[in-house]
Amino acid sequence: MTMRMAFSPCPNDTFVFDAMVHGRIPGTPPVEVDFADVDVTNGAAERGEYDLVKVSYAALPWLLDQYTLLPCGGALGRGCGPLVLTRGSDSVAGKVVAVPGDRTTAYLLFRLWSADEPPAEVVVRPFHEIMPAVAAGEIDAGLVIHEARFTYQRYGLHSAKDLGDWWESTTGLPIPLGAILARKDLASRVGITPAEAARLVRASVEAAWADPSLSREYVLAHAQEMEDDVVDQHIGLYVNEFTRDLGDDGYAAVDALLGRAAEAGLVPRVTIPRLASV
Repeated sequence: MTMRMAFSPCPNDTFVFDAMVHGRIPGTPPVEVDFADVDVTNGAAERGEYDLVKVSYAALPWLLDQYTLLPCGGALGRGCGPLVLTRGSDSVAGKVVAVPGDRTTAYLLFRLWSADEPPAEVVVRPFHEIMPAVAAGEIDAGLVIHEARFTYQRYGLHSAKDLGDWWESTTGLPIPLGAILARKDLASRVGITPAEAARLVRASVEAAWADPSLSREYVLAHAQEMEDDVVDQHIGLYVNEFTRDLGDDGYAAVDALLGRAAEAGLVPRVTIPRLASV
């Protein structure tokens, strides 16, 4: 049976999953991939559309009834947080702000950070549209993710706040961005358990590190016209030790993010179960 997967076309995801998708990890079922921004995959996961899917950690409270969090393959780290961009102001109070999705980790961090001085209006836009809209004066500020942290200066924009730095200085923990989930009924759907899926994902991560040249064509084919140096920076930042294994610090970061958000009334309270050792 074919395993339906969904993740973004960003270099970190294509780098991580290249070996799985192209049959270089023994035991992987045949794979069908859909590429989509995370706000799209968050909604698709809530409808149970995929067997293996990349979502925002902020969306987990609505997904854990159907899915199991895998301890590998995702995006979590330090110095990699979302940025609040403006044309010069350091404040978003009373402003119109574009965000890349209403259940993204970026937006959840933004809501925690801006609670005392909230914007007047929040609009959702695909992340690649946000910087041009801010630069053109269509909106006052934008919340950006991914490679935008390497390119926003080209639009003449100002980083009003690095929410990753804010989170790390507040908690001392890494920032949890994107999670990999497997359906709890994966065995009946494609013949492997979530724990077995985690072993395959981890093997794919390790294969990507062992010979990065093998994934290069796949990464560049989906990199949305990024320059090679931006692609390399992107992979170097978002594919790290937490991609191989969340570990105690990774799980603590997830618990802290969702715990703080629950206390603020922003998400339902949830306990994150750890998958048995893989």
